[in-house]
Amino acid sequence: MLIGMSQEKLGDLLGLTFQQVQKYEKGVNRIGAGRLYEISRILGVPIDFFYEGVSPEGGVVESGAAPVMEFVSSGEGLQLSLAFMKIKDSKVRKRVLDLVKSLANEEAGES
Repeated sequence: MLIGMSQEKLGDLLGLTFQQVQKYEKGVNRIGAGRLYEISRILGVPIDFFYEGVSPEGGVVESGAAPVMEFVSSGEGLQLSLAFMKIKDSKVRKRVLDLVKSLANEEAGES
């Protein structure tokens, strides 16, 4: 989603169906090292991109990036991020940010 590539397109480039790509994404099927390398090449990301949050010893590392990635990977998060990036005026961007913070504080009962 982040680069605008559908699962169908990725599947075509890998010689797979989009259903197979979905199974990889959801963790239903395991991905071999060669396939993972091919996916990283197609997506233009380093191989360690897929290991974010995993320590070299194999344990999970807490990262502040996880909630951000989850948000940006959602439909609304992606749309909001793309729309926000189109705003060129820094003052307008600041006002949008202030509005969102204000709404979040109201939601949390901190107004």
